[in-house]
Parts: sequence; structure tokens; C-alpha cells
Amino acid sequence: MIEVEQLSKSYGPIKAIEDVSFVVEKGEILGFLGPNGAGKSTTMRILTCFMPPTSGTARIAGFDIFKDSLQVRRRIGYVPENAPLYTDMPVVSLLKFVAEIKGLSRHERLRQIGQVMADCGIKDVQHRYIGKLSKGYRQRVALAQALLGNPEVLILDEPTIGLDPRQIIDIRQLIKGLAGQKTIILSSHILPEVSMTCQRVIIINRGRVIAVDTPENLTTKLQTTSRLLIRVEGPAPEVVRALGAVSGVQTVKEEGISAAQVVTCVVESKKDRDVRKDVAAAVVRQHWGLLELRPVDLTLEEVFVRLVTEEKENAA
Repeated sequence: MIEVEQLSKSYGPIKAIEDVSFVVEKGEILGFLGPNGAGKSTTMRILTCFMPPTSGTARIAGFDIFKDSLQVRRRIGYVPENAPLYTDMPVVSLLKFVAEIKGLSRHERLRQIGQVMADCGIKDVQHRYIGKLSKGYRQRVALAQALLGNPEVLILDEPTIGLDPRQIIDIRQLIKGLAGQKTIILSSHILPEVSMTCQRVIIINRGRVIAVDTPENLTTKLQTTSRLLIRVEGPAPEVVRALGAVSGVQTVKEEGISAAQVVTCVVESKKDRDVRKDVAAAVVRQHWGLLELRPVDLTLEEVFVRLVTEEKENAA
């Protein structure tokens, strides 16, 4: 559905993105990750025909962003970061305006506006002026206007920015519910959000793609040790020392201590070495309370930091 080949964008001597290539299959939700200034928003602006690339090509639903930009725009719903909205218009008036611009018939306008307002949870503010809404509600309005016209592709740049936890869950469920129906590129700084919503992720740093895979595969490739999370009721220094003395344990990292003197640690060992029995036995020998013991994987945040750090070191 989306094909990007060696896309580059330069501002004089500064390269915002360089040789960016990836494919997004029909109905897939793709997470687009990178530190600030990595080139995420630049790539999204090029794909939405907001700006031209310096070189490279991109096609959406088979249409070239250069030769068939109008056809591309008809098939895209776009929510830029800090989406610009007409603040002097009521919500429903803005949606009617956007629906009319997108060429919907009067009957279809009314039907779709009612649907997107329900989906995005903005029916209760439909007659309020956008300038009077909270940032979270403005984001909902921006997503609603992007869904008008039933676009095949959604490009969402930080769609949950400014939302409270309950609103984030609602928008996440809405986006996940569109999987299979629409092709979605989702940029977000909230990495757990990406891991719960997206089927694959692209990690970009300093304008270059450094990884493309599922969150699970990235974790498997980068996790070179076995990791256990353990919660023990006992004195922290002694607990850390006893766990570190277990045969096969490489590192013990203290994660925190509760008011009830419960210490939480992450224990690492060689990937092919199962130290659970030995760790549990070490706790029991000291007559401490073993409250939790379970394997843990790298989080997407840890994967992201490792990849970006490695890429920076390689570049240096």
C-alpha cells in the first residue's frame, strides 16, 4: 500500500532524511520511532504531499507522490503534530467544512460526521468552539477530520499528544480497531503505546532507517542475556549481594525498594542459562520472603535506546 524508495530531503547542507526506504502492507499499522530531529515528521510531510523530497520516490495505493499527488491526497487522512485547526469554528462546523472539501455528498457528510464524532468521543462538544477546547479534545477533532472521506491510509504524527490516560486508551482502541481496514503510519514518543498498537516498527535516527521489524523480533535479536525480575522481602544490600553470588548470574540491578522493605531487582545471566531454581534457593536459605520471580524481556524503550546508541557509536 505504501512504498518508499531511497527518499532524501536536504535543507542546504543539512540532510533531514537520507535514503529512507520501507514498505507498509495493506491494513498494517506501522510505528515510526526516532529521537527529536530524526526525520519522522519530514518523512510524513513528504508522504502526504505537503513538501517534495530532494530525491527518491514514494507511492501510495499505487500512485506516485510526484505525478499523482491529487490521487494520493484523496486516499490519505493526515494528523500532523499540533494539528492546525480553525479555532473560531464550532467542532461540527469544521467537520462539515472538511467533509465538503473532500467532496462528500450531503447525505454522506451527515452520516460520516456522526460516525467520526462517535468514534473519537467528541459528540458532547460538537457545538463548542475549537479554541475553547482542551488540547486533548483538539487532538480528537484532528483525528475525526482525518477519518472523514474514509481514507485508505492514515498518517498520524503524535496522535495521542496531550491526552489523559483514559483518552489515550480510547484512541488506542480506535486505531487498533482500524487494523485490516486502513493502512496506518503512527509516530509517537510513547513507546509502550507503539508496542501495544503497532504490528511493526521503523526506527530512524539522524535521517536514516536503522531498524525495521516487529517489536518481538527486535527484542529477540537484541536480548543477549536471560533476565529475571525478582521481588524479595529482605535487606536490600544483602539481597543484592546474595543474588550476585549465585552461579551463572552476571549482573544484579536494583530497581527499587518499597516502604515495606521489599526490594525489586533484575537479574541477568547467559541466554542459555536458567538460574531460576538457584536464585529461589538463595532467597529461601536466607529466610527472606520471595514475593515474585518471573522472566522479563527488553522493553521497546530499551531496544530503542540500544539501537540509537549503537548507531551513534558506529557513526563516531
